[in-house]
Parts: sequence; C-alpha cells; structure tokens
Amino acid sequence: MVGLVEHIARLDEGIAQLHAAIPGFPAGPAALYRLLLLVDERMDAALADELKPHRLNHSEFLTLMVLYSCPEGSSTPGELCDFTSQGTTNMTRIGNALAARGLITRGTSRSDRRQVVVRINAAGRRFVQKLLPPMFPRVEAMFAGFSIGERRTLDRLLRKLAGNLDRAETGKTT
Repeated sequence: MVGLVEHIARLDEGIAQLHAAIPGFPAGPAALYRLLLLVDERMDAALADELKPHRLNHSEFLTLMVLYSCPEGSSTPGELCDFTSQGTTNMTRIGNALAARGLITRGTSRSDRRQVVVRINAAGRRFVQKLLPPMFPRVEAMFAGFSIGERRTLDRLLRKLAGNLDRAETGKTT
C-alpha cells in the first residue's frame, strides 16, 4: 500500500497539473477536498481494523455509540438514521444485527405506543465499555504531535466546513 504522505505528494502534483491545464480550476479547495477524503479513508480503514475482531462494522459501531451516549440509552430509528447517516433499510439491518447479538432491544415508546424505540441494553453497555479502551491509543496516535491549540483549530475549521456543507445542501450561501 502506498503511504498516505506519498499519496498526498502525488495528489499535489495532479492538482498542479489540473490547475495549469484548466482555467478557473479551484486548486486549493480541490486539494483540501481530496486530502480530507484520503484522510477519512485511512481513518475508516483503521476503525475497521479495530472493529473486525469484534464482528462489528462501522455502521453498527456508530449506532451503538449513539445509543450509548443518549441520556436514556434510547432513540428512534429515524433519529438513528439521521445521526449515523444511514438509510432506513440499512438501519433495519443494523438493528437486526445488533439485536441478534443481544446488544440492543426494540420496543414501543412509553409516551407513544405507535413509535418504535431502540435501546442499548446492559450487555450492549458492557460491550461498548470493553470495546473502547483498546482503541484509545490508536486514536491518540492519529493526533500525536498536534498541540492542544492545533486540535482546537482543526475542530473549529472542521465545524466551519460542516456549516458550509449544510448551507450548500440547502442552497444558502451565507
């Protein structure tokens, strides 16, 4: 596998060629866009490596994390779709897989019996508490060498990018 740093060097060369060949090509934003995608792909691969021994995929992990972090440990399938960026069909599959493993339960809402609620159960909580700590060193290693200020700056810039993406989706430019 080509190292990420080498891949980025090739990316820079390609972006420079496009910029020279195509008038108006937004080289800076295009390079940042591709750089974010490359880093995301590598981070996703690292997460997949961590999850594989636990027979868990990214979508299932994210769903468990959302449920674990909810105050009551529960959410609706629609909310889970929103928070995990999954479609309803895939969320049904995720729910089935997690329920089959005994990590979540599905039932009706206490306040509205027409509404389905997904809950992380005690076994699911124990699973998350066992799963996460071995992942901490890898996450810390990803950000090694970043000062606290740099981490805050990266956080702020990514949140700003997220706001821009939201506005672009809704057609607002401000």
